[in-house]
Amino acid sequence: MREVTVMICRRALISGRVQGVGYRYSTRRQAQLLGIVGWVQNLLDGRVEAVIQGDHDQLDLMVRWMHQGPLSAKVEAVALEEHPVQEFADFKIRR
Repeated sequence: MREVTVMICRRALISGRVQGVGYRYSTRRQAQLLGIVGWVQNLLDGRVEAVIQGDHDQLDLMVRWMHQGPLSAKVEAVALEEHPVQEFADFKIRR
């Protein structure tokens, strides 16, 4: 019997020194490596927002990475919340 993959979607709000340090581009690269779809964008308040979708293991690895980010970032917090599963073709940087 084939195992069914359950897709999970989360919204993440990342705070700290996460703008102007390549966080969005690094997030897209990491998401692509892990096979995650969704998007990432800067917020006016200095945080980064991302919607990430994949299976449980993919999201677990992605969230762990988000707590570190690229070398030049200083992540203070990653807040996660449930988000409806959507049809994403890939992982985009929103502007």
